[in-house]
Amino acid sequence: MGYPESSGTTAFLVIHDDELLYERYFDNYHETSVNTSFSMAKSFASALVGIAIDEGHIRSVDETITNYIPELLEKDKRFGSITIRNFLTMSSGIKYEEGGDLPWSEESDDTKTYYATDLRALALSCEIEGKPGEYFEYNNYNPLLVGLILERSTGMPVARYLQERLWKPMGMEADGSWSLDSTTSGFEKMESGLKARARDFARFGMLSAKEGKWEGRQLISRGWIEESTRRDTSTDPSSEYQYFWWANTPDGGGTPHFSVRGKYGQYIYVAPEKDLVIVRLGKEKGERGYGYWISLFEELATGLDPSVKESR
Repeated sequence: MGYPESSGTTAFLVIHDDELLYERYFDNYHETSVNTSFSMAKSFASALVGIAIDEGHIRSVDETITNYIPELLEKDKRFGSITIRNFLTMSSGIKYEEGGDLPWSEESDDTKTYYATDLRALALSCEIEGKPGEYFEYNNYNPLLVGLILERSTGMPVARYLQERLWKPMGMEADGSWSLDSTTSGFEKMESGLKARARDFARFGMLSAKEGKWEGRQLISRGWIEESTRRDTSTDPSSEYQYFWWANTPDGGGTPHFSVRGKYGQYIYVAPEKDLVIVRLGKEKGERGYGYWISLFEELATGLDPSVKESR
């Protein structure tokens, strides 16, 4: 485990069968430190969509987005062909250029810089460039528009819905927070802005490993967890990405594993058949790159020895 110490890692946790096998913090971080999710926030939004469907606020992922955001039809009738599924699978056909002129915000554990003070307005400024469902493109408009749908369908801010449906029922170790675009607009930065302790990010992974059940209570339907994390191109173009979750098949086949990923190498990795969750948080991805971490997690899952425990 020497590489995490030299790779910008701030937290590394391994949980197996509800036991904390390994927990280490680096670079002056500790178990009470609050960490920024970056794009891991998207997977929390996915879970909330599943809960909203379970509760009847949203009918299904195949519902057109303009049932909730009708003003988009006034801009372009083609928005009526986009479904919630297209948002969740990053196949909406909405125009987006990573690193372009769009005023996206940046997050770090220490600072917040807002380039967009009204993310609702930014989301509604989107334009169409392709047909929905035809191609995968990682696109930060999609989670923003999912946030609008959640807000309008549930009648409450996304952060409050998260608090009531997951944070409280799961007994998270500490308060979390979701950064807002501004005090005036008060809309969550759906693409990146969730903050929590490493152990609470791990709890979210454990909830997914347990098919949405927490201490005997089904918080998210088992079917939603399966849909969100499977490798399937029958309903969308990417076999590696489903409802804001990354999916992969271990070497040699077997039960698919899945992960939440964020900028600078934030990961919640889940191997459900082993009841295994690995959390890696950091200030940089490390010189070996993003792919290294998934390979390392797979190696740890394959060679897991539950008799070896280290906690700190």
